[in-house]
Amino acid sequence: MSKISMVQALNRAIDEAMAEDEGVILLGEDVAAKQGGGVFKVSAGLTEKYGEDRIRATPISEQAIMGACVGAALTGFRPIAEIMLMNFVTVCMDQIVNHAAKLRFMSGGQTNVPLVVRTTTGVGVGFGGQHSDMLEAWFAHVPGLKIVTPSNAADAQGLMRAAIACNDPVIFIENILCYGLQSEDPGPNHIVPLGKAAVAREGSDCTIITYGRTVLDALEVAGQLAEEGISVEVIDLRTIAPYDEATVLASVRKTGRAVVLHEAVKAYGTGAEIAARINEALFGQLKAPVQRLGGAFSAVPMANALEQAWIPTKDGIKSAVRSTMEWKL
Repeated sequence: MSKISMVQALNRAIDEAMAEDEGVILLGEDVAAKQGGGVFKVSAGLTEKYGEDRIRATPISEQAIMGACVGAALTGFRPIAEIMLMNFVTVCMDQIVNHAAKLRFMSGGQTNVPLVVRTTTGVGVGFGGQHSDMLEAWFAHVPGLKIVTPSNAADAQGLMRAAIACNDPVIFIENILCYGLQSEDPGPNHIVPLGKAAVAREGSDCTIITYGRTVLDALEVAGQLAEEGISVEVIDLRTIAPYDEATVLASVRKTGRAVVLHEAVKAYGTGAEIAARINEALFGQLKAPVQRLGGAFSAVPMANALEQAWIPTKDGIKSAVRSTMEWKL
């Protein structure tokens, strides 16, 4: 099988959508050909195909990008807004939360906002506290938004196609450390439905529920624990909101144990919501308390040693799984 990187997969998905629908446009800082096709090259080559009217490099103003895209969505376009780094969404929260997310509700369902907000983040590259936050819990708390983050190239392509086709605003989170990772090429026109998790590895003793880059850590740990005789099932949510509760509960019902893992700060994170729902639905069937793992409750450090200590470690994931196995009711 041929391989494809996440950058290539995202580029293909946007390319396919633009070829099929003239209403698909991309706005963001440095996204056009003159600026190199985006800081991470996701839009490389698209200006040459579709012109600067549809691939529009903007001033450094996230408010302007988002405001223009919300307006374009209301008039029949399917805009993609590239917000270079996730921390920068704080500059345009009003447009996302008070306009894009609410307009369908406030119009009685008469107005759709088919908008994709692409943004990048990730811990482990020394970008510091103002460029590394995972803020998905903020958006998952807002009715009207869908939150998506892929762990591999094939899912990135399929989820992007589904996000562009969605009639509601989608926050599409891309992890910097995953951009260069390759997976099997799914071929053209690959679509992964929003709201459907993947069982990334089957197991019978404990379930790890995670998403994004930490799926890779969970899979590695699951392989190592298998050598100890512990069978770990790994659920890749893919869509954080609305998450695939049916798949999560079916897995935990089978294993009786759960560890919820994410790169974002542990306190008040999406893992808390998932853990609460598991406890509510399966309290009498659990063999151990649900464990949660996430980042430390501080700004992301820039120094490499501190940054690596900030994020959940593979040893920490192993320890959490082992503790659930040792629990005696």
